[in-house]
Parts: sequence; structure tokens; C-alpha cells
Amino acid sequence: KRVFQRPVAVLLAFIGCYGVMPSLAILIGKMFQLEPALAAGLILVACINGAQASNLCTFIGQGDLALSVLMTTMTTIGAIVMTPLMGKLLLGQVVPVNAGAIALSTIQVVLAPILIGMSFNLKFPEIVKKILPFSPIIGVIITCLLVGTSVAGCATSILSAGLKLQASAALLHAAGGFLGYFLTRPFYSEKISRTFAIEFAMKSSAFGFLLASLHFPEFA
Repeated sequence: KRVFQRPVAVLLAFIGCYGVMPSLAILIGKMFQLEPALAAGLILVACINGAQASNLCTFIGQGDLALSVLMTTMTTIGAIVMTPLMGKLLLGQVVPVNAGAIALSTIQVVLAPILIGMSFNLKFPEIVKKILPFSPIIGVIITCLLVGTSVAGCATSILSAGLKLQASAALLHAAGGFLGYFLTRPFYSEKISRTFAIEFAMKSSAFGFLLASLHFPEFA
């Protein structure tokens, strides 16, 4: 019902997630002349959504949280098809891709936690209300642990890749946020454009690392 109330905003978020960001990754990869393994990793990150991380950042950044959750819900549902599809179309030119296996991992890692959370909220609303005030700090801690674990797992590779990899990854997210904000600013309020910027720029790095580890171990 809410999707039909704000269809254009949801569509723009979907295009940003699975159209703009992968295109930026390809462009940046060519601009920095990344080797195939690094280019594949950058494209893989661009082909996934922000998951719960974008909702957390929108909450902290005082964006439109309801819209962020709606966008994330739709891009998460879309991830079941779009992440393996985009991976096959874009990464398939660089490395072998098992789209079915990626789709299964997406369902297990991204969609399942959201369904569990929604079910918990439906059955135990009072408990959720008591937990809610502490959820931002808990979310930040868990996100830091997930990202830190991912980075630690491939720290040697990151350091050996040098500044080129770090600069390309930073530029991908910065450019995504820039486009998300300024392309929508003429049509939406500052608060909503800020939400678009976060939805465009935020990617679940832990999920990307998991997909790389499971399906592209030689490049993880």
C-alpha cells in the first residue's frame, strides 16, 4: 500500500541501487584501471543494496526513516533477483558467476532477518517498544563489528592493493551519495534528498564480503 503512495521515490531508489551504482562502479573501475579481481569486487558491492545499514544511517542522519525503510524493503526484495542478475550480466564478463547460488545466499542473509524482525514486531510490539530506544547504538556496534570482521579477513589483500583500491571504493560511495542528493533535490525536500543520498551510497559491505567469500573465493 505504501509503495503505491510513493511509487516514484521507490522507483528512483531502485534505479539508484541497481542502475546508477553498478554503472558508477564500472566507470570508476575503468578510470582507476583496476585489475579484474578488484574491479569484480567493486562491481559486486555496487550490485547489492544497503540493507539495514541505510536505515540506521537515515535514523542517525535524521532523514525520512519511513521512506528509507520502504526503499530498503523494495530493494531488498529486488535483491533476490537483481543482485544475481546484475552479477551475472556485469561480473560474468570478468569471473564465472553462479546466479542461483547468489540468489539463495541473498534470501538467507538479507531477506530472512527482515522477515524475522517484522514477525517479532507483530507478535511482541511492547517488547519492541522497550528495545527501540537502544537500537541505534546496538546497530552501530553490530555494524562496526561486521565491517571490522570483513576488513580483518582480507586486510592483507586490501593493504597490498594500495591506495588505488581504497580511493575507488571511497569514490563509489561518495559519488553515489552526491548523485542521490543533487539529482533529487529539485523535486524533493532536503530531508528526503538526504534519504536518497544515503540509500544510493550505502551498501552492505559485510554482505558483499560474504558473497565474495562464498561464490568468488579466489577473489575474496
